Amino acid sequence: MNHLAVGQEARASRTFTADDVAAYRTLSGDAGLAFGSAESTATVPGPLLSGMFSDLLGTKLPGRGTNWLKQSLHFTGVANVGERVTAVVQITRLRPEKALVNLRTTCVTTTGTVVCEGEALVLVKDLESS
Repeated sequence: MNHLAVGQEARASRTFTADDVAAYRTLSGDAGLAFGSAESTATVPGPLLSGMFSDLLGTKLPGRGTNWLKQSLHFTGVANVGERVTAVVQITRLRPEKALVNLRTTCVTTTGTVVCEGEALVLVKDLESS
């Protein structure tokens, strides 16, 4: 945990396509009618956005060997298909005695709209050395 510090962050951006959403809907069985209109198929489903956090936690911060224990998310807006979204994870608390790290998680569009925010708790006991 020596290389981790409160305030440290990692980010990644992605533009989800209609094909990405269609593949997600096929795999999940989600017909895209959760909101009762065809408009919901033009938006990026929440699980695709939260998957960006999973990627960051496991590959960048804290990194390989991270065990994702808990995530809370609040969806405050929508990301549209074709719109660039940036996910950010930021360390808010370190508990080295328990090998735990608390992080703030946020997804924001290029226009600055926060589409989801939350917190994650991860175990870094088996974190690979970098």
